[in-house]
Amino acid sequence: MPAVSFLYSISFIPSALPELLLSLTLLLPCPLPGIRPLIFHPFFSRPDGIIEERIQTKAFQEYSPAHVDAVSVIAALNSDLCVSGGKDKTVVAYNWKTGKVVKRFKGHEREITKVACMPQSDQFFSASRDRRVLMWDLHDSSQPRQQLSGHAMVVTGLAVSPDTSQLCTGSRDNTLLLWDVGTGRLWDSRGLQVAHMFPTKQHIQTYCEVSMDGHKCISCSNGFGGEGCEATLWDLRQTRNRICEYKGHFQTVASCVFLPRTLALVPVIATSSHDSKVKLWNQDTGACLFTLSLDGSGPLTSLAVGDPISLLCASFNRGIHLLRMDHSRGLELKEVAAF
Repeated sequence: MPAVSFLYSISFIPSALPELLLSLTLLLPCPLPGIRPLIFHPFFSRPDGIIEERIQTKAFQEYSPAHVDAVSVIAALNSDLCVSGGKDKTVVAYNWKTGKVVKRFKGHEREITKVACMPQSDQFFSASRDRRVLMWDLHDSSQPRQQLSGHAMVVTGLAVSPDTSQLCTGSRDNTLLLWDVGTGRLWDSRGLQVAHMFPTKQHIQTYCEVSMDGHKCISCSNGFGGEGCEATLWDLRQTRNRICEYKGHFQTVASCVFLPRTLALVPVIATSSHDSKVKLWNQDTGACLFTLSLDGSGPLTSLAVGDPISLLCASFNRGIHLLRMDHSRGLELKEVAAF
């Protein structure tokens, strides 16, 4: 069966040389015929060997909703504010600590697909199925500062360079475009060369993120019934090997993030899935440390780290969830608010 390629996600590598600046998840073939699926049940093993699934109770604060339809993507703007976009074609800046909308930004004609924030800034970008990228400033008017048009199909990837001087956009048209953030000028991206291609995986990679030190990248895949539905940790240094896989979701894994080292004794990553679950994983061993079920939320589309103990999770049916890590009885995750 021939391969089909779509560009889903891109990410800059912090502190990398310019010619090695981009890390991207680009393409994967159709599932191979004749391979039987592995089914992973929604239970996990505690450190003491007991098998269980932990389900969250519904004791949380409900704030006014940020969006009136499914939320597609979320990103942290600073320690108090997040930026989200969804099917309502609106970008919303929200104070997740107080539960209040700060500002709504309207300018896209179709669903928002990605948002990306500039580090140490109140400026951010949004991408849409209308094939455009808009630049916004929290303290300006609700009109976009810049409009970047260059793709022929839906924009599916946004990444701001570590020095904030460049923006890279990716699209379903399988092109990467490089923009000057200050002028909105389109650079000649023909000079970009593939530095390394990782081994092809069986399922489409839906998202990727690079660690703060630039040494590792995590990607996640689509799937159904436990086939695919995993996250993968890659080494971006000289070995460039696959380090670990994280398997246990039943449907497409839509987002994956590195969590800050807080009270946890081991490095931890988090994943969200269309199976309405958020999972915490031991980054080194691949063991599932905790499973949070957000029943009724539908597909969980995006994750963002709010602060060292807080996660923001976007969903189809119930808006945005504020999740908090609790270390009092081992590593746990609790829903504390929804908006």
